This record gives sequence, structure tokens and C-alpha cells, in this order.
Amino acid sequence: MRKENIRKLVVSAMFVALIVVLSGFYIPVGASKCFPVQHMVNVLSAVILGPGWGVAIAFCASLIRNLMGTGTLLAFPGSMVGALCCGLMYHYTKKLIPTYISEVVGTGVLGGMLCFPVAKFIMGNAQAAVFTYVVPFLISTVGGTVIAAILVGILARTKALNYMRSQLGDNR
Repeated sequence: MRKENIRKLVVSAMFVALIVVLSGFYIPVGASKCFPVQHMVNVLSAVILGPGWGVAIAFCASLIRNLMGTGTLLAFPGSMVGALCCGLMYHYTKKLIPTYISEVVGTGVLGGMLCFPVAKFIMGNAQAAVFTYVVPFLISTVGGTVIAAILVGILARTKALNYMRSQLGDNR
């Protein structure tokens, strides 16, 4: 295995651990709770590691949280679609603003809509509708994306982002 892949695996494991450990952290927004850590990591992994790694991180974190009883099956479509969308956007454009927007649209809209069949047919929620989870997912993903944008900005200004990319086999 190449040195860069081992480093990416270690960073991915740290991102998964960060999501799992901080999954209890939330910000109350009206009647909703904003769980920003997953969305923050989606953006960071898109910019630092790439789309495949981001989706794998989202899957592993969702699986561990479900096995621990701290997550639901709805974590899979929400987090994985968001990670894929923002990872692909950054991979092809190398632009941060479209990457942030694609995390919000990917998780909030597409992931929220993909929760409908999971909630209705797997979890047995008869009251679920196509747009039931869109607003709560949007609130959560906007919070996490704002935090990620601040972190990416700090990392870029301090040249830490370029250093990380060079050590991980630059994802650009």
C-alpha cells in the first residue's frame, strides 16, 4: 500500500472517530437540533481526501453510530449523498463555494428526500413524506457547512491545507 493511502486511511479513521465522539453535540435551532459535525467532516474530507474517501467516512460513521444506538438509518442517505456531492464538486471544480453549496443541496435536499423510502419502507414510518426530512437536514447541514468553511479558511490562510494535501498525495 502506498504511503499516501496509509495516511489517507489514518486521517479517515480520525474523521470517523471525530464524528462518532461528537455525535452528541448539537446546536438547538428553534424546534430542530443541528448536528453539524458530520457535515463539517463531509466538506473537510472533500477538500482534503476526495469523494470516495468522504463517502466511506460517512458510511463508517453512520454504521458505527447505528451499532451504538446513537444514530438512525436516516444517517446513511443524508451523510453519504452529501459527502458524494461535495466531494465530486470539489474534485471537478476545485472551488470552495460550489463545494459548500453542494454539501447543503446534497445532504439537505437530495439526502433528505432519499430518507423518505428508508423511513417509510424500512423503518415503518407511515407518516413520512418525500419532503419530511428536508428542512431538518437543511438546518443541520447549513450549520456544519458554515463551521467547515471557517475551518477551511483558517487552514488555507495558515498554509496547513496545502501541507496536508502534499502529505496525502494532493487530491487536486
